[in-house]
Amino acid sequence: MPRGRPREFDVEKALDRALQVFWRKGYEGASLPDLTQAMGINRPSLYAAFGSKEGLFRRALDRYAEGPAAYVGEALTEPTARAVAERLLGRAVDLMTDRRNPRGCLMVHGALACGETAESVRRELAARRAAGEAAVRKRFERAVRDGDLPADANAADLARYLTTILHGMSVQAAGGASRATLRRVAEMALRSWPQ
Repeated sequence: MPRGRPREFDVEKALDRALQVFWRKGYEGASLPDLTQAMGINRPSLYAAFGSKEGLFRRALDRYAEGPAAYVGEALTEPTARAVAERLLGRAVDLMTDRRNPRGCLMVHGALACGETAESVRRELAARRAAGEAAVRKRFERAVRDGDLPADANAADLARYLTTILHGMSVQAAGGASRATLRRVAEMALRSWPQ
């Protein structure tokens, strides 16, 4: 069976470029011309490599989780629940205000508001955010079992509180909040941490 022409572009580099477009513009705001221009490819090549714009977006989300947002998984390995929270908040501030990146968090504002045609993308992002919160909750449940958090601490509420702060910080960062402002928000959030 004859094979198609070999790819004449670096898929990994193209994916990195697409990630930047989606991060800056969101799913619906990123047009196919925006994506193909940034990636240095044409539409047929995009479809051949990624299947669809949605397929490309999902791959970009994976790339984001494994790259810029990898600090989340790393933070969960901290020895105490407070250290987990400190690292999550601190690294989020660094990522969301790094001048080399678009402001905010792709997982938060990639498709918050979208039309019906992008509903599956909105659901995907909501599921990924829920999975992140669940991972934090499980880590805090372990902290309660280990005596690191008080026995009456509600791990689910703490995880929801922390992720809500993180998501709010993302919105603030996308709106132009400074690193210093977001650090103060993180400090305020930690003041209410269970002793």
